Formats: sequence, C-alpha cells, structure tokens
Amino acid sequence: MGHISGDRTRERVASTAWWPKWEQELSEYIKTCERCQKANRKHDWVTGLFPGGKEKLNDLLVIVDRYSKSVRCLPCHKEETAMDKALLFWNNIISTCGIPKILISERDPKFTSEIWTNLYDMLGTKPSFSTAYHPQTDCLAEMMIETMEDIIRRFCAYGMEYKDHEGYTHLP
Repeated sequence: MGHISGDRTRERVASTAWWPKWEQELSEYIKTCERCQKANRKHDWVTGLFPGGKEKLNDLLVIVDRYSKSVRCLPCHKEETAMDKALLFWNNIISTCGIPKILISERDPKFTSEIWTNLYDMLGTKPSFSTAYHPQTDCLAEMMIETMEDIIRRFCAYGMEYKDHEGYTHLP
C-alpha cells in the first residue's frame, strides 16, 4: 500500500480494520517505511521526470482549467521548441476542450515567442504571464505539479511498472 497521504492511509485502514493502538502503530509504520522515506519530498526542484523509456519524456506541460479545476498533464521533452509545445497544446487541448479566453503561463521564452503570440491572436485568447518568484499567480498548476512530483517519485521508489501494449510505462 502506498502512503501518498498519511490521512488517506488512516482513512483507508479505519474503514477496513481495527485493533488496539492502531493509529499509533500506523503512524509509526509510515514514519519508518523505507520506501516512503526514499520517496518523501525534500522541497527541492525535480531535475527530470523519467530517466528512460522509448520516448525519453522528461517534462510535463501542465494545463489547468480554472473553471472546472480539471488538470491535464501532457508528457513532453524539455528540449521541445515553441512550435512543438504549441502543437501539443493544439492537439490535446484546443481540439478536445475548446478555446480558452485567458491563458496564464510562465514567462518561458517558448510561451512569449512569436509563434505563441500568433496563436493567441488567431484564437482570440488573452495571454497573461505569471510574475517571477510569485507562484501564487498560478497556484492550481503549482499545486498539481507538486502532487505529480510526489506521485512520480513514489511510483519510481516503489518500482511499480504498468506497461501498455506498446511498452510505455503509465502511472496507476
């Protein structure tokens, strides 16, 4: 059993079992679980996601719909160009969800490039850029990134492998 959240683990155990001092024992177990200690976030920046695999995807393009709170995490390469990111956005967001009225993004040169400026104009989307060192501007995406980092770190620490018919590894 993974322990992404101690509270969730407690709820899960409480709904299925009981024994004297179970909460104390469970807390102690979670604190001393070797896998959890390896996977716990130390509040440092993750320098890459997946080191291997056929595609060698090492980045995520995180898209958050502020209205519905839905999140899409699109695996990609850090080395992708502005055009590559624009095509990823077009094929996975515009074609399935529609055109956003406002798009908040970081000030990465890829998102301030002429390609993206033309895309904003063509779609009639208002671009808005987050302020440097001010993650509150886009807190939903930042929270999702933290959660994804935790999940991926734990996924790797537990050594879980879920491969599809083409050999790609997927999160559970």
